Amino acid sequence: MAAPKRLTAEQLAVALYAPTGYMVGDVQRLQRALTHASARSAHAGLDYERFEFLGDRVLGLVVADMLLSAYPDAVEGELSLRLNALVNAETLSEIAEQIGLSDMIRAGADVHKLAGRKRVNLRADALESLIAVLYLDGGLEVARAFIHRYWQPRAQAMAKARRDPKTELQEWAHQATSSSPSYVIEGREGPDHDPVFTISVTVGTLAAAQGKGRSRREAEQAAATAMLLRENVWHDEEKTI
Repeated sequence: MAAPKRLTAEQLAVALYAPTGYMVGDVQRLQRALTHASARSAHAGLDYERFEFLGDRVLGLVVADMLLSAYPDAVEGELSLRLNALVNAETLSEIAEQIGLSDMIRAGADVHKLAGRKRVNLRADALESLIAVLYLDGGLEVARAFIHRYWQPRAQAMAKARRDPKTELQEWAHQATSSSPSYVIEGREGPDHDPVFTISVTVGTLAAAQGKGRSRREAEQAAATAMLLRENVWHDEEKTI
């Protein structure tokens, strides 16, 4: 990632108006919020770590509130899983890239060469800093509007996607029976290079369900799917394996 051309504080505010829907008034604060610690020598120690701290909390609050409204019957465990998926570094990094924030971060030359996980974290931290600025400059409703704009479509897409059957069974079991699924290998057939496993799963006092697969995990997924279908948690058109 080559070092981008540095924008003035006023140019940053203008560049972020379209993706945020808000014109930041305190442009110097905005510039500080997008100044990485590696650029301290050039910018008198002003960096975005404190803004990141605040933005993380604002984001968590708004997304949690959004999920409570969207899933009124969901238990705490399900809400926590959805929240974690929406506020993790990978999701934030994707949104930062989507709005072009990566090119607005003031950072040292070495930081702009980062790759992999460190690059993901850099983008995520900058986005949290931006959320803090929106909150401080325009209030919670401005921050909320921005968050809903980019996080709500992801939450809706996540709700439509079929989840891993073992994860689905785990959450349903906790809610319906206050117990966890128990998987047992019932059999293993075929040669070592091409085995077929038979696995049963039980939940509380419910009758066991069985599944077969060419690996233990595949057989466990098949067994979990069988129980989800039998207990009408899933329907045939929702079966994925």
